Amino acid sequence: MSTGQWLIAPEGISWFFDAGADCLDFAAAPEPVHARDLGEWLAQRYDRLDAGEASDRDLADALALRAAIDRLATAAADRQSLDPDDVDTINLFGATPDIPPALAGGRRQAGAGRLRIGQVLSTLARDAIAILSVEPERIRRCDADDCRRVFRDESRTANRRWCSMQRCGNRAKVRAHRARQAASATPEH
Repeated sequence: MSTGQWLIAPEGISWFFDAGADCLDFAAAPEPVHARDLGEWLAQRYDRLDAGEASDRDLADALALRAAIDRLATAAADRQSLDPDDVDTINLFGATPDIPPALAGGRRQAGAGRLRIGQVLSTLARDAIAILSVEPERIRRCDADDCRRVFRDESRTANRRWCSMQRCGNRAKVRAHRARQAASATPEH
């Protein structure tokens, strides 16, 4: 499974965003409009999933889970209380069968060879439960005023400030550099 994704920013520039957790990547991804969009996004991350398998019911379930994850992560980042209805939604999805762990290198495959959308949604819900239960203070918002994306700070020092160094971090550093240059070019009185 890959982590992070390439997003298209409003300015039309591609940039890398790794939210630090699969469930947060799912919540930050462009909202799927059709079941095939959902299937394609999930199949890129879960190689045993058939992209064409997603149904309209799967799409409705995914949108409900995605919205609940987004609202809870945003509340955690803003240090607000979690909405019980959203907690119930995530717990409901998390209580269903997820993707079973498997150790690579064996000669036989245990269980079903193909994944179902419901298993993937359960895995994403369990990921959300894990990050919201353990160290919720690591869920943050990007410091850039024009962004404010939610991410999980996985840095060793827990001081990540931007959703992406390639986008918001670079912009902030350029602004700070220009401000220093302008300040040094201004004559003192």
